[in-house]
Amino acid sequence: MKSLSVKNSENPEIRADKSLGQHFLFDQGILTEIVNFAGASSNDVILEIGPGLGSLTAEILRTGAKILAVEYDKNLAENLPLNIQKFIGGGDDLLQNLEIINADFLQFDLNQVPQNYKVVANIPYYITAKIVKKLLTADNKPKTITLLIQKEVAERLAAGDGDLSILAISAQVYSRVTLGPIVQREFFNPAPKVHSQVVKMELYDKNLISDINEKEFFRLVKIGFSSPRKKVLRNLSGGLQESPDKIREIFTKLDIPENARAENLTIDDWKNIHNDVM
Repeated sequence: MKSLSVKNSENPEIRADKSLGQHFLFDQGILTEIVNFAGASSNDVILEIGPGLGSLTAEILRTGAKILAVEYDKNLAENLPLNIQKFIGGGDDLLQNLEIINADFLQFDLNQVPQNYKVVANIPYYITAKIVKKLLTADNKPKTITLLIQKEVAERLAAGDGDLSILAISAQVYSRVTLGPIVQREFFNPAPKVHSQVVKMELYDKNLISDINEKEFFRLVKIGFSSPRKKVLRNLSGGLQESPDKIREIFTKLDIPENARAENLTIDDWKNIHNDVM
């Protein structure tokens, strides 16, 4: 697969801003894989977070989808149409499907986006959790979320039972999480310190805890993970100010091992504990 560089973009005045976690991806084959994995089509409205120089934006536009691109960097936002034209060799007709908003995504009102939109983005590592939380808990949730993120974080999001974290539980309560292609660090400019991976979250019509209080559920989970190396029974007893014997009784009833750690519990386990103690 041929890989392009920033210099080939004919826009040498634009440089990655490390403080914003910018790492640009130009490999055509990888970009195509990401868009295909996301399932973008001409019927979709795509929200792209941080389009950067527009290489992924251009690939999405080729599908005929409409894009709402939210870019924090003013210089990149202003130059995005020109950069896209260079990637696709003109394409004024495709640019008609692009709307650019110069804004901080974390402050952006998702109610501005049409319902049943999809998210496709290569996002900064350092705000991955904040972006995922904003999307999953929004009033206007996306239909699917496809992100290129740090490989380790992608694996945590998709972790199976027995290896769950707060991040995994938070994602899997709202969506089915699937891992996609791995992207080696050398394909980015500048190269990050770690490899990346595509992850896709397909949101449920009804989340897995819709029948209980979400705020209380996640409070319980956070208490359970407060000291991950300790037994979850001890964490819950201290955090909920309940006697160890009462928590032990609940665990016995729910067939949860007394020596289990928080990562060993399933989402159903947490729901059942919630129903008994909250």
